[in-house]
Amino acid sequence: MRIAVFCSSSPTIDSKFIDLAFELGAGIAQSGAELVSGGGHISAMGAISRGARSQGGRTIGIIPQKLVDIEFADHDSDELIVVDSMRTRKAKIEDLSDAFITLPGGLGTLEELFEIWVGRYLKFHDKPVIILDPHGVFQPLHALVEHLESENFVKPGMRDLLHWTTTVEEAVAIAHGKK
Repeated sequence: MRIAVFCSSSPTIDSKFIDLAFELGAGIAQSGAELVSGGGHISAMGAISRGARSQGGRTIGIIPQKLVDIEFADHDSDELIVVDSMRTRKAKIEDLSDAFITLPGGLGTLEELFEIWVGRYLKFHDKPVIILDPHGVFQPLHALVEHLESENFVKPGMRDLLHWTTTVEEAVAIAHGKK
């Protein structure tokens, strides 16, 4: 079982998001799953991998060469896969993973979430898509998705493919198909 995590690589986010990422990484490892990440070593992205490794978990990082060149790579990953582009990175993450958990993040995180969610809706995969948001950062997004559905821009059933969670335990359980 491999669980991908989409999250922030910004060094300016509040430390509570770094702590959450570390806790999620540890929870993934404790569940017996491997972690698939974007292969970076800073901010929440690095914290997830450190959390997984703190519990003996295996980490797989997938990172474009351009980010390796600017010393962004998590060279402590058990497996670091270097690809040629962000598009290739996202495709490889999707191929290797059995579930996807999104933590609070910015535009890159949202892009990854939306792409994997649309792929699920269009039946390109049937893997769980989970949002872990204990601090309510994505509450306006949740409300927007509901509003878009009420205006018929989001099709019936599409919103139901997202699992909104507030605890690591719940997110990991859904990833494993236990909820």
